Formats: sequence, structure tokens, C-alpha cells
Amino acid sequence: MSILFLILGVIVGAALALVIYIFLHKRSLNGKKEEILAQAEVEAENIKKEKIFQAKEKYLQLKSEHEQHVNEKKAEIRDAENRLKQKENSLVQKTDDLNRRIRENESLKQSLHAQKENAEKKIEEYDKLINQANKQLEAIAGMSAAEAKNILMENMKAEARTQAQAYINDTMDEARLNAAKEAKRIVINTIQRTATETAIENAVTTFPIENDEIKGRIIGREGRNIRALEAATGVEIVVDDTPDAIILSAFDPVRREVARLALHQLVIDGRIHPARIEEVVAKVSKQLEDEILEIGKRTCIDLGIHGMSMELVRLIGRMKYRSSYGQNLLQHSREVANICAIMASELGLNPKLAKRAGLLHDIGKVSELDPELPHAILGAKIAEQYKEKPEICNAIGSHHEEMEMTSIYAPLVLVGDAISGARPGARREVIESYIKRLKGMEDLAASYPGVTKSYAIQAGRELRVIVGAEEVSDEQAARLSTDIAQKIQDEMTYPGQVKITVIRETRSVAYAK
Repeated sequence: MSILFLILGVIVGAALALVIYIFLHKRSLNGKKEEILAQAEVEAENIKKEKIFQAKEKYLQLKSEHEQHVNEKKAEIRDAENRLKQKENSLVQKTDDLNRRIRENESLKQSLHAQKENAEKKIEEYDKLINQANKQLEAIAGMSAAEAKNILMENMKAEARTQAQAYINDTMDEARLNAAKEAKRIVINTIQRTATETAIENAVTTFPIENDEIKGRIIGREGRNIRALEAATGVEIVVDDTPDAIILSAFDPVRREVARLALHQLVIDGRIHPARIEEVVAKVSKQLEDEILEIGKRTCIDLGIHGMSMELVRLIGRMKYRSSYGQNLLQHSREVANICAIMASELGLNPKLAKRAGLLHDIGKVSELDPELPHAILGAKIAEQYKEKPEICNAIGSHHEEMEMTSIYAPLVLVGDAISGARPGARREVIESYIKRLKGMEDLAASYPGVTKSYAIQAGRELRVIVGAEEVSDEQAARLSTDIAQKIQDEMTYPGQVKITVIRETRSVAYAK
């Protein structure tokens, strides 16, 4: 029993202790809660104050920005108002000026109208006076105004024709003195490069072969050998039905010579394939360059010319493979050099300088630089580049009068070039076209009234026309030369220029018996 009461007492005491603990803990929690709530209220008040302060600052900032924006807009509006006022003032001023001009124009129009009326009255009075004067003149002269007008017009036509012919003669004389364009010979250079006759004679080489079997080997399987040869040499190879021949076509004579020599070696060797073709072409090109240099050296030695640049010597050697109207360029240059040397010796000048200028005068024709320049100007630039003397450069550049002659040797080169090119047989043409051209010139001149005879001389460079003295006057003879020249220029094709000379003479014949 005592144990039971003891246990009950313990339980009751524990229960009481638990109740007391719970009560004390609840009171403690309520105290902390109040403390936390008080602290939260303080912090909320602080945050509230801070937010209010920030809101006031933001409000002040926005207010300041708004005021600044408003001020800017006000300034813009004031500027726009000022501009509008200025435009308005300008428009008002322009309107005033326009009104003033309108008033001035109206007054001027009235003045012009009055002047016009006065002028019309004066014209009517003048016409009346003219009619009275014409009637008096008709009565005095015994002819009508129309008849007098016709006679006056005929006289004025004759006078105007004479004055026009005199003006034409003066203009032609001035043109002869300043005929730089005629001396440029642009047409000759163009024909040399592109004309059909020149292309046929000077741009084709015929390579002979023994039989069609060799021709087939040269062509190769599917034409590969021909293509390789054309690519290596730059020459067009024409294989057609022509028996025992292959045509090599190119404007560059050196390339044609390389192709001809390469074909010759390939045919002799018998091994014809693309690799062998490239090897042979390279070898032949080197050999030909060496041969060109040797030709240039030998030419300089033969002419007694020393101290020349090796590049100029090489260009001289290339002249052997260039022709002009069938005349070999190297042979032509040697002739010009010798002619210039002889003339220089006769004039007491230095024959060596003259010979040097004569040899180099056509050096521009074989150069590969700037083909758009005239060959004389190009030759002068090349000579100057390789340190030739200024008088030699000027003689080269002015031998077609495309540059002003400042050297005493320039006229010698010009004359020597003309002598070498104009001698009979120097330059070759197709004989049929040559005869046809000369005959056409003579027939064209003979078609004019008063012409008795006409002769084409100097390989068609001059046409001499003989007219009857009784049928053609001096003025008509001058006009006839101009008409014939214009008709030849319009209807005929010719190299260079043609000189037309009209001869009018009076012959008096008597016999002594």
C-alpha cells in the first residue's frame, strides 16, 4: 500500500511539475513574442520612413527632369517661332520685291509697246522710201528689180566662189605646213598589223611534209600533238586538204619561226608526243634567242657601231623576222643607216651618230612594250631607256614627224627612211591589186571635164593630172585638185596618202622653115 501511494505521489508530483513547466514556458514565449512584435514595429517604422524619404527624393528628381524637359521644349518652340518670324519677314521682303518688279515690268512693257509702234511706223516709212527708190532706179536703169537682183546674185556667187577657193588654198597651204597628222602614218601601221593582204603575205608560213603519214603523226591521237604544239608556240596550225604542206599562222614572225624549226626537228627525230614537243620548243626557243642576239651583234659589227645595250642589240636581231610591205625590216634599217651616214659625211656631221640613229629608227616595231603607241615614239622611249644620246632619241621619235625635230640628225633619218622605202622593188604588193589601184586612180581623174591626161606615179603615192588651158582656169584647177582628192579619199582604199597635182599649161608652137 505504501508503495502504491508512493507511486501515485510521484506521478502526481511529475504531473504538477509538468503543468508548472508548461505554464512558465508559455509565459516566457508570450514575453518573447511581445518583444519580437515591438522590434518588428520599430523596424517597420524605420522602413516606412526610409521609403517615404526615397519617394520624396524620386519625386524631386522627376520634378526636376520634367521641368528641364519643359524648358527644352519651350526653347525649341521659341527657336521655331524665331525661324517662322524670319521666314515671314523674308517672304514679306520678297513679296515687296516681286511687286516692285511687276510694276517695273509693266512700265517697261508700256515703254516697249510705244517703241514698237514707233518702229513699225518707221519701217512703213522706210518701205515706202525703198519702193520709191526702186521705182526710180528701175526707170533710170531700164530693168526690173528681179532682173537686177539676178544679175547681182550671179556676180555675188562668182565673187563668193573666188573668195572661197582662195580661202581653201590658204587653208591647204597652212595644213601642208602643219601636217603632223599626215606624218604619223597611223593608217600604214594599222594596215601592217591587220590588213588582209598583209596578213596573207606576212602572217603565214608553209611547212612542207613528205606524205600524209607524217601529217597524221603531227596531228596525233585526237589532235593532242597539234594542241600541244599550239599551246607551246602560240601559233595556229592549219592542217587541211593541201597536199604535202601544213600552214603555220601567227602575226608574230618569231613565234612562227620557233614553230617551223620545232616541227622540222620533230619530223627528223620521229618522236612526236606532247612531252617531246614541249622539250623541243623550249630548246628551239633558246637557240633562236641566241641566234637573234648573234644577228644583232653581227649587224652592229658590220656597221661599225659599238657600245650599244644588249637589249637594243637583241631588238635589232628580231628585225630579221619582221617585214613591212614585203621589205625585210633589218635590211631596211641597214639601208637607212648607210644612207644617213653618207648624207652626214657630205654635210660635215658625225656619220657614226647618223648611222646609229638610222639603224635604230624602227626599233619600236619589234618591241613588245605598249603596242598602242606609234612605233616612232615607242622607239624613242626605248632608246632613251637604254641611255642613247638625246639627238639619237629625237631622230628616232621624229622620223615620221610625230615629235618635234630638235636634232640635226632627225631630217637625215626621215629622208633616209623615205629613200629606202620608196625605191623601186623595195616594197612588195599583190601585183593585181597594185595595178588595179593605179588604174582606178587614173580613171577617176580622167572622168572630170577638162582633164586630158592623168598619171599615177611613185607607186600610187602621187597622181598628176594634166588639164587643158582653154577649158580650165587657174581657180578651177585648184578646185579640181581638191575635188579629186576628196573623191579618192571617199571611194578608194590606199596606204598612206596620195598627192594630187593638177598641171595647167599653155603651149605655143611655131615652126621655122
